[in-house]
Amino acid sequence: MARPSSQRAEALMKRLGLSFDHILAMRFAVNVGIATWITWVTLRSIEDTNPIWAIASMVAASDPQPAEARKMFRARLINVLVGCAVGLLFLLIGGAKEWLLPIALGTTVLISSYVVRIKTMWRQAPITAAVVIAASITHGASARVGIQYGLHKVGEVIFGCLVGFLVSLAMSRLWLIQRNPEETKVLSK
Repeated sequence: MARPSSQRAEALMKRLGLSFDHILAMRFAVNVGIATWITWVTLRSIEDTNPIWAIASMVAASDPQPAEARKMFRARLINVLVGCAVGLLFLLIGGAKEWLLPIALGTTVLISSYVVRIKTMWRQAPITAAVVIAASITHGASARVGIQYGLHKVGEVIFGCLVGFLVSLAMSRLWLIQRNPEETKVLSK
């Protein structure tokens, strides 16, 4: 009778002298590779010219451990939405003015820090506000065009986060990694 795949994987780990952390790093590398391919191919197929924001977001929302991936996804999503809302509000009120960018980013930091209070990925809120506002400023566009471009970039960020999270979750179910009982004892001391 054949041993389950997790037992074979553990035996192979032992033979190769690999620790739990080594295997997590390998799974993370595979997660990022798969999620990058999915993100790139999907966005390029809909003729998105530069999916780099989605890929960066995918990496930031990925983790080889599902609980961490869930935490990162949630925190990043909430802070992206905060940054997007503040960026859009500033564009609507003040238009595509360079001098509004530092004020909007400072405001976003305060809202993220004092109102939302999700410290994990809190920097994402002002980054997103910058993306939304700078899109309008750098393209010399009206606030309306800037809002369109900014929302497009925010959609890419959310898509990347979702792909990173879903691939992390799927890989954690396909590639089971269990901590060695001896390592668990050492870590709990």
